[in-house]
Amino acid sequence: MSNLNYVEDNGFNYTYGGKGNPIIVLHGLMGGLGNFKKFLEKFPSLGYQVFMPELPIYSSSLLDTNVKFFAKYINNFINFLGLKNVILVGNSLGGHVALVHAKLFPSQTKALVLTGSSGLYENAMGDTYPRRGDYEFIKKKTQDVFYSPDVATKEVVDEVFESVNDRKKVLKILAVAKSAIRHNMAKDLPKMNIPTALLWGKNDNVTPPDVAKEFDKLLPNSKLIWFDKCGHAPMMEHPKKFNDTVYKWFIENNL
Repeated sequence: MSNLNYVEDNGFNYTYGGKGNPIIVLHGLMGGLGNFKKFLEKFPSLGYQVFMPELPIYSSSLLDTNVKFFAKYINNFINFLGLKNVILVGNSLGGHVALVHAKLFPSQTKALVLTGSSGLYENAMGDTYPRRGDYEFIKKKTQDVFYSPDVATKEVVDEVFESVNDRKKVLKILAVAKSAIRHNMAKDLPKMNIPTALLWGKNDNVTPPDVAKEFDKLLPNSKLIWFDKCGHAPMMEHPKKFNDTVYKWFIENNL
């Protein structure tokens, strides 16, 4: 990731690289489960300026730990950088934040790429908490997120284990999960006309394939693309196909 820079400025921590049409990448609740490394490495070389801000999931007050606050935070980030016509790419919670941003700030949002997005159906990781001290249990739960358990490297499992064993983080995770349920997008989606790509794993246990079909049905200007032998994180599980598919869709839509 040599051509990428990491910046801490004005309350925003973010990675960026490239020049061209701006893309903002939004990670999920557990950053490591939504690793966009290959995407961040590729798209700056294709004529895009890519930003990946850290969502303030653990640094905000409990009152501000919700999807709507994160969407406003991203809008402040866009304004801080002076960006226009932004493409938002989001996985899981990040997809939900992208959708709420598109609803609240339609003139700032040019297109959406959603993968394993929440917003219609929430299968929170709540049932893992009673046994959060059990590493093997958390490892199995983390592996279940992906089609191939090998994607859940020790680094990924360690991050999840650390998060669910930190009482303050658990409170934040539960607050986000509750807010995601409150911010169901079913009534909003039919009014959202922006181009939206839905990239979905056929074996996603967190946001199952039926969720993707529902998004596709409700969004007026969407395209649904399936990934075989893939769970909740296509950009990690099939990074080359993910990049190629997104780029092809960008070209088709003049983005």
